Amino acid sequence: MSRTLRSIMANSPYLVIIALLAAVPAVITNLYHIQVMIFIGIYIILTLSLNLLNGYVGLLSIGHAAFYGIGAYASAKLVMEAGLPFTLAMPCAGAVAGIFGYLIAKPTLRLSGIYMTLATLGFNMICFLILQNWMSFTNGPLGIMDIPPPNIFGYEIETRVQYYYLIFFLVLLTVVSMHRLMTCRFGRALVSIRENELAAEAMGVHTTRYKTQAFVLAAFYAGIAGSYYAHFVKYISPDSFYIYESFILLAMLAFGGQGNLTGPVVGAAVLIIIPEIFRFLQEYRMLVYGGVLITMMLVRRQGLLGGRDYSLRLRWFDKPDKIVYTKGDKFLPTE
Repeated sequence: MSRTLRSIMANSPYLVIIALLAAVPAVITNLYHIQVMIFIGIYIILTLSLNLLNGYVGLLSIGHAAFYGIGAYASAKLVMEAGLPFTLAMPCAGAVAGIFGYLIAKPTLRLSGIYMTLATLGFNMICFLILQNWMSFTNGPLGIMDIPPPNIFGYEIETRVQYYYLIFFLVLLTVVSMHRLMTCRFGRALVSIRENELAAEAMGVHTTRYKTQAFVLAAFYAGIAGSYYAHFVKYISPDSFYIYESFILLAMLAFGGQGNLTGPVVGAAVLIIIPEIFRFLQEYRMLVYGGVLITMMLVRRQGLLGGRDYSLRLRWFDKPDKIVYTKGDKFLPTE
């Protein structure tokens, strides 16, 4: 049996899920339900990006909404004022968020524990105040309105179904790219830092460099999500990226489980759907939301899928390991 066929069989549950999600617009005709699915996609990207820091490196960041907002404002400005097409504005917005991730990583990584966490909180508050008060650039509390819809190589995204397939593609791209990152040397280095930073340094891992790169990548993915959000809702304001958003992302990550790629996806989906299911309770639905979180932390602290590896097995991307024998090996192949 070929490696590609074995990989397809190993990933068959994921492929079935992807096929079902691709068929959602054909089954669900309610546009509001499609919109809920779109927001699930946005938060999946955000939670996966936070998982890079919290789950794989072990850095507790509570300022992730700042990168989300930076990406949204950067994309809106690049399209509306610089005249860049959406296909260039989105990666540029991610790059701008990544630059800010680098700038915040350099000083904060000198700290550890709760002090680093408080530094990320301070960064989020600073970004919020800048967005709130820089009237000439961000329009302050009024925000930016009439953001144009995405235009991809002359094809304008207008309907909810088109937006759904765009976020569907972005989520798939995010999951596959993160899978490749976490299965290469970079990902193994991050996990070694999380498990024992001193031992990782003793083995030659440049911990500060890898943690900085993780910060930049997490900010980049959050900026991509922010870019999509800005062009989807067509209106952004500082209130959309307040510290509350960072705590929501932390709750999604804690609920689903961190340290793998499936937990953040499940956590984001469940915690977006729960308030919608209990919408008939009106203001009391948030009590159910909080009760579910408390119950999960009491019953299963590692989250629904935490503590186990549910990652994809995309072996058609992997190269077979080469066994190199050297003189003096105990088990040399017999000739």
